[in-house]
Amino acid sequence: MRLALGLAYDGTGFSGWQTQPAGDAVQDALERSLSALAGHPVDTICAGRTDAGVHALQQIVHFDTASERPLNAWVRGTNARLPAAVAVQWAREVSADFHARFSARSRTYRYLIRCAPVPHPLWRDRAGWVFRPVSVEPMREAAAHLIGEHDFSAFRSSQCQAASPVRTVSTLTVSRRGDFIELTITANAFLHHMVRNIVGALVYVGTGRQPAAWIGELLAARRRALAAPTFSPAGLYLAGVQYDPVHALPQPAPVDPWSEPLAQWADPGEG
Repeated sequence: MRLALGLAYDGTGFSGWQTQPAGDAVQDALERSLSALAGHPVDTICAGRTDAGVHALQQIVHFDTASERPLNAWVRGTNARLPAAVAVQWAREVSADFHARFSARSRTYRYLIRCAPVPHPLWRDRAGWVFRPVSVEPMREAAAHLIGEHDFSAFRSSQCQAASPVRTVSTLTVSRRGDFIELTITANAFLHHMVRNIVGALVYVGTGRQPAAWIGELLAARRRALAAPTFSPAGLYLAGVQYDPVHALPQPAPVDPWSEPLAQWADPGEG
């Protein structure tokens, strides 16, 4: 039997998704719990391997098991053995040809930036921080260059193992709420550090260090060394993974973990 899980986690205390020798990755924690519940070793496959410090509002995982449990047991029983920073949101039985990674049509990430003269300790692991004034209109103009199919070599890590740097970005929005800027990006797939490198470049544009047209020049040059530094992982969230409706996976309403803090702390600002 193949099962799919919807997973949420705070990535602050983990070395990323992928299993590590020290056993301190999200995958390690999940597989330990699933194996205890199933009564046999469980290997998991995820939709997107997040880096250390990166969070997930909805990560999708699949695994195979011969153990029969009610679906709610795969949720509650797994969560009972997980650290508080990780929680299974739902479980579904899926067909044998479902693959959390290869069946995904697209993935969506969100990045939250707090713009303020000084850092706030409660946002240290929840948002990136920029102390300079930031304008969103140049960022939106720059973001338009990234829509469509492009060679994203200028935005990939030197450790990226992807066979091709070509990806298709379907949406990239930039919005502001008070002191916070939120970027939401959907693509068929992402290169290693691609989102954080895009955020770093757009921040350069928003702070006036580069014009909006610079983003198009980076794409054309295809040289990572010409782009901005990789931005902090703290504000990055895997927001969702999109599949063909035939798989009948739950599509919960988008989670907005910062809506309440924003309502309490953010000054009125540009919408």
